Amino acid sequence: MKNRKVIKTFATMAFLLFVVLNACAANLPATLPAVEQPADEAITVTETAIQPTATEAPTPEQTPTEDLRLKPEDWKNWPIIPEVTEKSREIYLLGIQSGVNPSAFSKIGDCQNIKESFMGIYDLNRYFLSENQKDWQETIDNFRGYFNRDGKAIEQGLNVAAALSPLQADPNECQPNESPLACELRVANPSFAFVAFERWWPDITPPDQYEKYLRVVLDTIMAHGTVPILVTKADNIEGNHQLNLIIAKLAYEYDLPLYNWWRAAQPLPHHGMDGERNDGFHISTDAWTERSAYALGTLDHLWKGLKGIQ
Repeated sequence: MKNRKVIKTFATMAFLLFVVLNACAANLPATLPAVEQPADEAITVTETAIQPTATEAPTPEQTPTEDLRLKPEDWKNWPIIPEVTEKSREIYLLGIQSGVNPSAFSKIGDCQNIKESFMGIYDLNRYFLSENQKDWQETIDNFRGYFNRDGKAIEQGLNVAAALSPLQADPNECQPNESPLACELRVANPSFAFVAFERWWPDITPPDQYEKYLRVVLDTIMAHGTVPILVTKADNIEGNHQLNLIIAKLAYEYDLPLYNWWRAAQPLPHHGMDGERNDGFHISTDAWTERSAYALGTLDHLWKGLKGIQ
């Protein structure tokens, strides 16, 4: 979204007009006139063989495919690394056809997504892949240069609404009236984008506004031909996990992949939270590595599941 707009929705009402037509039947005589046959003329009855009428075989009823996905309310049990969804296939194919960079990905969100704490190690060769992670190297090689990079939509304190505001865009890199999100999509032209907005102020703005703006973010990313990867957060600063529920709800509704970082963080000390800061928001430096590793696994799984589609 390039301009800050106030979107007005005009509701239209359709009026259904029922027209009742009265059919009139023609008056028929009470009795039909008799038809006399000549007395000396025999009536010949010809038997006509009745040919059987071919009938079409009944069309079998289509059985709807059962939706086996866990409901958004059960987001805590969603897998850490998501599967490829049908919607992600559609977006990826359209994106490749329209010219997005298949070797580029973006990170969109606040300070917990900056290169020092999120995935930058894979460009700096400061990582170790276990035996069952060796094949992730192909993904590292394909997206090299985009791990240790802070895009145009990464900033300390950047929330989901600010990502859509031209006032928050870098004036040196972004065009006039271009939002940080639109700027990043133009500059990086990515095939994937991690979307991780942990910060919100429920005491100032109700959570439904978080959902409203997150929808616009997702719509903007998908319109570019980029596959959004939603990310849950490890903290529960709002007290009831409402933001993670909203994230899961939109992932379910849009049929988008969701990287469940919250679940991955549960076995970690303090569930991944920084015990020294103890502010209920920042994750620990040890959790940075875990979060980056699972994100790489997510990118690897999705990219390899999509790159060969035609």
